[in-house]
Amino acid sequence: MAKVRTRFAPSPTGFMHIGNLRTCLYAYLFAKKNDGAFVLRIEDTDRERYVEGAVDVIYSTLAKAGITHDEGPDKDGGYGPYIQSQRKSLYLDYAKELVEKGGAYYCFCDKERLDSLKDGNGVAKYDKHCLSLSKEEVQRRIDAKQPYVIRQNIPSDGASEYDDMVFGHISVPNEDMEDGVLIKSDGMPTYNFANVVDDHLMAINYVIRGVEYLSSTPKYNLMYDAFGWERPHYMHLSPIMKDAQRKLSKRYGDANFEDFLAKGYLPEAIVNYIALLGWSPKGNEEKLSMNQLVEQFDVDGISKSPSIFDEAKMRWLNGEYIKQMSVEDFVKAATPYFEESKAAGKYDYSELAKLLIPRVEILSEIPDKINFLEEFGEYDVTMFEHKKMKITKEIALANLKTVRQDFAEEEDWSDTALKARGMALAEKTGCKSGQIFLPLRLALTGVATTPGGATEMAQLLGKQESLRRLDFSIDLLERNI
Repeated sequence: MAKVRTRFAPSPTGFMHIGNLRTCLYAYLFAKKNDGAFVLRIEDTDRERYVEGAVDVIYSTLAKAGITHDEGPDKDGGYGPYIQSQRKSLYLDYAKELVEKGGAYYCFCDKERLDSLKDGNGVAKYDKHCLSLSKEEVQRRIDAKQPYVIRQNIPSDGASEYDDMVFGHISVPNEDMEDGVLIKSDGMPTYNFANVVDDHLMAINYVIRGVEYLSSTPKYNLMYDAFGWERPHYMHLSPIMKDAQRKLSKRYGDANFEDFLAKGYLPEAIVNYIALLGWSPKGNEEKLSMNQLVEQFDVDGISKSPSIFDEAKMRWLNGEYIKQMSVEDFVKAATPYFEESKAAGKYDYSELAKLLIPRVEILSEIPDKINFLEEFGEYDVTMFEHKKMKITKEIALANLKTVRQDFAEEEDWSDTALKARGMALAEKTGCKSGQIFLPLRLALTGVATTPGGATEMAQLLGKQESLRRLDFSIDLLERNI
């Protein structure tokens, strides 16, 4: 049995879209699961859409995602070059061979004639007009430097069939397909033709791509058959949807891999979530490392139905990854976000990390969660009112005065010592502990949500600053009751 060889063949047109990354991931997982080779090929023949620096983005994205290619432009495995524009000289020769074998023909029709074939909706299907030209006439026109393209010769009747690994048996009537252009008038190949030639020459035997190619794959197979080449196996993937009606699309500004990294998602969490968009592991576990994904990946788990991208679900999964980070790793990943906050450089990031690790889902939440450390002033005192805990502004004020007086005597300004004092005060005053700690946390921070409890915030702020904020909040309450 031939060694499994898959490929990812992106066009360098910008950042890596989520759908492209999933295709890449599945090709990688399938290759690794079957002890095969995963090949990176750059398809850059569409020069109008080429974006400077986009090839570097492809390398960077794969590296950050933990997807390592076995062969590519930077790793020649004997099938190079792996950049399509560097293979240009190959395609015309193969197109001419296909003409000789009857699978293609020269077409000299000009734009005016092609436009005349359009129907009322502006759609044209080529009518095989040039297929009837004799070899002598074709050569005469070529010698006369008449512009031409080379078109595929698709049978007019019958059907083309193949078996897809996900969708099963596919049959497309030949009359539904057009004699598409294989070599353009400038000598450059179209995507359809270069793809077939490159996949064959690189021994790619498993082609994994989007479902939009499901009905056009017979065109490729007709070329394989005409050349006398062995067809690859196909695995087509259903789209990732933005919602029930719309596909995720970079054309409409939907987020790409780099966007999610900038939002504070961890690359391994993004990859984990993308793997689950259209594929279900046999177990119930959803948090899976790359090694676990390779181990569990199975074509039987791929769905025919579109999957809806749920950022809330990915956010939750990211939070699960964060919870398992060490303080050191968290600080390393979170430092850019600490530096964006108003507390930048003024607190021990390791101490902040201990509070934040169980309380953030994405790293970009960090600035908002810690800005209160340096941003404290007038705030809305109605925050103190809590019906369930039976806290009014008057009760909050009375308890804060008691806490202020009692805490001022504490020399061990630690979370543990302050928590013990608070619990003792609750028992002494006959209050519930929440009636002590909730007002204290609000008085120290001036915000509704914080990365930790009241005494953790007090320890972080230090005794002097905590007592100053308590005085400020007591005065604010007295002025607003």
